[in-house]
Amino acid sequence: MAAVEVLPEAEALPWRPRVDAVRLRRQGRLWTLSAAFHVLPFAVAAALLTWVQPLALPVALACLAHAWVIPELYAQRGANVLRPRSRKADAPERRSVGLLGDLVGHEARELHARTGLVVERGRLGTWIVGEAGAVLLHGRRGRAYCYCIKVDPHHPAAGELPSGDRIAHLLLALRSDEQGFATVANLSFAGGRRRLRRRMRKEMRPALDAAAFGLGGASSGIR
Repeated sequence: MAAVEVLPEAEALPWRPRVDAVRLRRQGRLWTLSAAFHVLPFAVAAALLTWVQPLALPVALACLAHAWVIPELYAQRGANVLRPRSRKADAPERRSVGLLGDLVGHEARELHARTGLVVERGRLGTWIVGEAGAVLLHGRRGRAYCYCIKVDPHHPAAGELPSGDRIAHLLLALRSDEQGFATVANLSFAGGRRRLRRRMRKEMRPALDAAAFGLGGASSGIR
């Protein structure tokens, strides 16, 4: 059996357990419990205020508004991992996109041209890779796990890389060691795909839809 390649960044973090399907589901449940812990007090307060004093309805509505906003703020935090970064000169951008196109199939290139994102199927689920992060859709319901991860800051040109090169670095790392990639990255949000979709930029939503429904994705390079 061939040895599994492990990302050097994952080897440098031995205290982090490697992410697998079981750990992903556990992280998802913890995020759900955390969200409930923040939301339920406001919902309960709204119900109690309405029951004790109907005239306190405006305050109860304010509590319900807080209960709605908190999960939306978490989802916005997750959507931010796919936000595009500042662009460099046109020529380097075009070259980087061309090189990125060599790594993916025709449908993925077309999707990237429209959304700025690359869809990649892996063992843990389907990934949507951006310039400084990635979203993993895992499980039958397609729960979204949003990861913030950047190109190695010690890379001599880390702050100057055009968008295509940034995505290519993350895509190659993902293909090299999918579990290590999820282990090294920082989890920013785990929750419903539809909630995340509402917070994404309109032009990026087709990438999420393609990942969810198996359309326009790259042929998986993950083994």
